[in-house]
Amino acid sequence: QVQLVESGGGLVQAGGSLRLSCAASGSIFSINSMAWYRQAPGKQRELVAALTRGGIINYVASVKGRFTISRDNPKNTVYLQMNSLKPEDTAVYYCNTHPYAIYSWGNGTLVTVSS
Repeated sequence: QVQLVESGGGLVQAGGSLRLSCAASGSIFSINSMAWYRQAPGKQRELVAALTRGGIINYVASVKGRFTISRDNPKNTVYLQMNSLKPEDTAVYYCNTHPYAIYSWGNGTLVTVSS
C-alpha cells in the first residue's frame, strides 16, 4: 500500500513563500501523473497543480504565476513551491495521483496565510 506523506506547511504572512513536499513510500512518480490538491475550511477539495507523466503542467487559475509544481523521481517526492501567498490560499494541502486520486489520502499539511 502506497503511503503519501505531505510536509512543509505552516503559518506565513501574506506575500510570503512556502515549499511543500510529498514523499511516497513507493516508486510511483515515474508511472503516475501527480498533483497537489487543497481543501479550505468549509469547501470541497480542489485541484491546485498537476504534473503529468509527459511533463505537462497545469495550474488552477488562482495560483498561476505564483505556484510551481515539480518532482524528483529518484526521491519519490513531489514539491509545490508557493510564492506570493494570499490569505485565500489557506487550506490543507494534499498530494495524490491525477486525474484520479488512486491512493489513500495522507494527512495533508496545513498552510495558513495571515493578512
